[in-house]
Amino acid sequence: MEEMQILVPVAVKSKLTESLKTALMNEIMQNISRVDHDMSQLISDEKEKVAEQAKLNVQAIAPLRAQYEAQRVRMQQVKDKLIADKEHLEKLTIGAEIPRTPMNRIVTLHIGDDMNTIMGGEILVEDGKIIAFRD
Repeated sequence: MEEMQILVPVAVKSKLTESLKTALMNEIMQNISRVDHDMSQLISDEKEKVAEQAKLNVQAIAPLRAQYEAQRVRMQQVKDKLIADKEHLEKLTIGAEIPRTPMNRIVTLHIGDDMNTIMGGEILVEDGKIIAFRD
């Protein structure tokens, strides 16, 4: 075998613009609102299920409540992370580079190639357009 093709991860970063900051902030706020709604629904469901269980088997109420409490804790952790992301985004200045979802590229390797020059790479995007490739 004289050559081999491999996938190499490439970092993608977005240059923060007013429009991107606004879009990201709106997305975070929608997610916070969705979590709040889901938490309210969970509380309502819990009251209903506990009342039903109280009629059937009083001993099963404690595990049921513990299950709902665990779900509430998970939801609160998600909300806390979203709030932290919002606060971090508010502090970022326009022009800052923020990491996005990485991508892969196909690289053809040959015997004797320098792996240090092949690995890595970065794409910089501004308002949806590629503005730079970096090694």
